[in-house]
Amino acid sequence: MTAVRLVPFRWWHIDDVLPIEADLFGAEQWSPGMFWSELANGHHYRVAVDGDGAVLGYAGLAGAPPDEVWVQNIAVRRDAQRRGVGRVLLEELLAEAARRDARSTLLEVAVDNAAAQRLYATYGFEPIGVRRGYYQPSNTDALVMRRDAEPTGDGPHDHG
Repeated sequence: MTAVRLVPFRWWHIDDVLPIEADLFGAEQWSPGMFWSELANGHHYRVAVDGDGAVLGYAGLAGAPPDEVWVQNIAVRRDAQRRGVGRVLLEELLAEAARRDARSTLLEVAVDNAAAQRLYATYGFEPIGVRRGYYQPSNTDALVMRRDAEPTGDGPHDHG
């Protein structure tokens, strides 16, 4: 596994993540304005950096009150993939979901991204639907996946 440190995603990271976006998502990449909007809205974003401070990947989580959160994105530079960076980012998002007492964590993933789907499944995400033509301009469908929190027995939504 690659040595990874997570830091809060700040505006100055946008220039470092844009080439990763372009490489991984092509025409469907997020614009600088989309990242600015996510940061301005106070969503939970982290950047994974190596020992030299180079950006390896990033991930974001947005709340959907009252008790669910959505993974906005997880992206890892191609040369850093399959080295545990995506897992570290996902684990951070799931920890934040737990800190928020979210009952459900949801995400969309391209139906043709089997590697990401396998990663999400190992963390308890299950398919719950498909959004037809979600990714544009490719018109690729998105698989919607959900992970429900384990009841603790002491939260306001726990019944048992």
